[in-house]
Amino acid sequence: MADSDFSDLVDLYTRSVERFAGNPLFGERNDDGTWLWMTYAEMGAAVDRARGGLASLGVGSGDRVAIVSDNRPQWAVGAYATYGLNAVWVPMYEAQQPNEWAYILGDCGARVVVVVDDAARALVDEHRGDLPHLEHIIVLFGEAGGDAITWDELLAMGASAPVAAVSPDEKQLAGLIYTSGTTGNPKGVMLSHGNIASNVSAVNEVFPIDPEDRSASFLPWAHSFGQTIELHTVVSVGASTGLTSAKTLTRDLPEIQPTILISVPTMFNRIHDGLNKMMEDKGGATKRIFDAAIRNERRREELAKRGKTTRFIETQHRMFDRLVFSKVRHGLGGRLKYAFSGGAAISTEVAEFISAVGITVYEGYGLTETAPVVTANVRRARKLGSVGRPIPGVTVKIDTGVSPEEGIGEIVVYGPNVLLGYYNLPEENERVFTADGGFRTGDLGSIDEDGYLFIRGRIKEQYKLENGKYVVPSPIEEKLNLSGYIAANMVYGDQRPYNVALIVADELAVRKWAEENGLDASEYQALLESPEMHELMRREVDRTQESVKGYERVRDFVLASDEWTPENGMLTPSLKVKRRTVLERYGERLDALYDD
Repeated sequence: MADSDFSDLVDLYTRSVERFAGNPLFGERNDDGTWLWMTYAEMGAAVDRARGGLASLGVGSGDRVAIVSDNRPQWAVGAYATYGLNAVWVPMYEAQQPNEWAYILGDCGARVVVVVDDAARALVDEHRGDLPHLEHIIVLFGEAGGDAITWDELLAMGASAPVAAVSPDEKQLAGLIYTSGTTGNPKGVMLSHGNIASNVSAVNEVFPIDPEDRSASFLPWAHSFGQTIELHTVVSVGASTGLTSAKTLTRDLPEIQPTILISVPTMFNRIHDGLNKMMEDKGGATKRIFDAAIRNERRREELAKRGKTTRFIETQHRMFDRLVFSKVRHGLGGRLKYAFSGGAAISTEVAEFISAVGITVYEGYGLTETAPVVTANVRRARKLGSVGRPIPGVTVKIDTGVSPEEGIGEIVVYGPNVLLGYYNLPEENERVFTADGGFRTGDLGSIDEDGYLFIRGRIKEQYKLENGKYVVPSPIEEKLNLSGYIAANMVYGDQRPYNVALIVADELAVRKWAEENGLDASEYQALLESPEMHELMRREVDRTQESVKGYERVRDFVLASDEWTPENGMLTPSLKVKRRTVLERYGERLDALYDD
C-alpha cells in the first residue's frame, strides 16, 4: 500500500527507492521484442549521478531544466534529479512545433535543456540567438560538441562529483507545465511540490494501488495527467509501468499485461469502434452472439444498480464471458482490474460498452492547473455520465453567473492542488483566482443532488446561434466522434442559423467501406467528394446525434482529407482541436455551407 506521508516529490521518490529497491519500475521494449526493466535501485543510482551532473553544470535552486522527449526512464531520472537540486522541471513534447519549444525555453529562462536526439538539438540551436539564458544542451541519443554533452557524459560527471539531494519546501516550485491552448501562446502553469504531492496522496486514497500493480504508460508525462498519475503515483507505491505509445499500444498490451490502465476517452472510443467494426465484418452468428452478450451485460448492470439479478442472467454472463469477453480482455493483457479515464468526458455509451466487456472505467476530471485530478468516480461511488465527486481535500463550487442555463455554471476549484499561478502572467492570475482562493477553470458544469459533477463544455467555446440559443460544441463533437468513420471534427455555428461541422474522415475505414460497396477508392479526395460518401457521412452524423437537442444538431458538413495532428498544428500536444487554426484553414468552406 502507499506511504502517503510525504509533502514533496524528493521525499516521495526517496522513500520508494529505499522501500522497493528490488522492484521493477520502468520497462522498455528492445528491438528484438524482449522487455528490459529498470529497478527502483537502478533508477535511484541514475538519479544520484544525474543530480551531480546537473550540479556540475551549475544548476541550483530555482534554475529551470527543460526537456524535449517522449516518456523514457531518462525523463523520470532527469525530473527527480532536478527536484533534488530544488530546481524546476520544464517538460515539452517531441510533437510540439520548434517555435513553441523556443517560446517556452525563452519564457521560463531555462539554463539547461535535455533533447531526445541530434535533430532536436539542431532545431533548438536555430533559436539560440533568442535564448540568452540557455547554457547547456544535453542529448539523450546523439553526439556531443560545442556546449552540448551526451546523457552518458552527464551521468559520468555526476558519478565523479556527487551532490546530496535537498528537501524542498512544499510551497517550492517543482515544475512549469506549459498548456498548449487552442489559441495564443502556451501558458506556464506553476505547480509546487505540495500541489503535486497532495494530488498523489489523494489519488492513492481513492484508488488503492500496490507494488504488484502495473500500468502501460502512453500518456505523455509532459502533460499533468500522465505525469502525476502514470509517473509520480506509480513511483509512490512501488508499482511498475511498461513504456509504450499510442501507436504501439495494441502490440504492447499483451506483453506488458497491465493491471491498471490510465487513459483518455480517445483510446476507449477506439476499443468501442474497433470491436464493433470487427463484429460487423464477421457478421452472422458471431455478431449475433456478441450483440446478445452486450445486451445481457447491460441488463445485468441495470439490475445490479437496484441490488438485483436473476439466475438466467448470471448463467448467460458466465457463458458470454467465457466465449466473448475473456478474449477481448486477453488482447488487453488479461490482467486488467480497472481503467481510469481523464482529460475529457467519455460518452455514456462507450463507458457502458467497456464495462460490459468486463473492464470498469472510472471517469475523473481535472486540469493541469489542479495538478491535475479534481473529481473521480470510485468503486463504491460511481455514476455513469458524471466525472465523480471531489477527491479528498478538494472542494468544487459552481458559479452560475456565467451561464444562462439553470444549475449550470463555471467550475471553481479549491484545494492544496490548485496552482501557484501562471508564470509571467499577472493579469491572467487576477482573472482566474477568486477572492477566497478558488481557481476558475473555464469549464461549464453542474453538480447533482448526490454531489456528482457533470461537465458541460468550455465557457470560451460556447456561442449563440441566430435564434439566441446557446451552444457548447464539445459534447456534440464527442458524439460525432463515436462514428467509426469519423477521425476528428469541429462544430461551428456562431451567430449562424444552425450548426455545421468540419469532419475529418477515418481514411482506412472509409476506403474499406468504399471497396466493400464497389466504389473506386484509389483517389481519396475524389472518394470524399462522391455522393455515396456524403450519404454515408450524412447517416453517421444523424445516427450519432439522436440524443442531441434539435437546435444543436449539425445540419450540414464539409469533409476534409488531411489528418489533424500536433505536427501540422491542427491539434495541441494533448490532442485538442485548435479552433482558431481550423477556422483559418477551413473557414471559407464552412461559411459556404450557409450559402447553399
